[in-house]
Amino acid sequence: MADNRDKLVCLGRIKGPYGLRGELRVQSFTEVPENIAAYGRLTDPASGRQFEITKLRVTKKDVIVRLKGIEDRTAAEALAGVELYVRRSQLGEPEEEESWFYTDLIGLVAVDAAGKPLGHIKTVQNFGAGDLLELWLEATGKTVFIPFTREAVPQVDLPAGKLTIIPPPDLAEELARHDEHDEHNEKAANPAASKQRFSDQHRGERKSTQR
Repeated sequence: MADNRDKLVCLGRIKGPYGLRGELRVQSFTEVPENIAAYGRLTDPASGRQFEITKLRVTKKDVIVRLKGIEDRTAAEALAGVELYVRRSQLGEPEEEESWFYTDLIGLVAVDAAGKPLGHIKTVQNFGAGDLLELWLEATGKTVFIPFTREAVPQVDLPAGKLTIIPPPDLAEELARHDEHDEHNEKAANPAASKQRFSDQHRGERKSTQR
């Protein structure tokens, strides 16, 4: 897997000014909202500007921050909508075993228990009932959500750039039907090859019988 230490990770978005003294309302994307200030300088890739949080407090809806050099409401208003990023290397590594940053999971190749590629992880979401992997299926071009549990995802291999997924029964059936459909279409498109495979198989069976 390609080294992603320089990959940019979005930690939050500036919603707008708060009050008259340059403070800002920020939507934090970190698990603990105040951790948006825990990883050093934040970057706006669109402009190349860097920001340093000098003060922070958490409210019910937002994180209220003061950025170095932003002293009044006019300067704060100009930053509305700016997204705040850090490089992946600034995050360090997760403290708990068998835990991963969302950004490390996105883009991994998903394989089944037999090692057959299924697709890749498009996003990681959490709608309140646990983390979900959005899996893009190579076979159908669709995306499905897979619960990020040990049962559904028994192995994550970051160095190899892949993870193992055990598809739920309904998805497994759909993929099996799709494989059968592809095999049928392949035979219809190339009957000569189909006949050759049958002939080879038949000769093999006769040879085996003679033994």
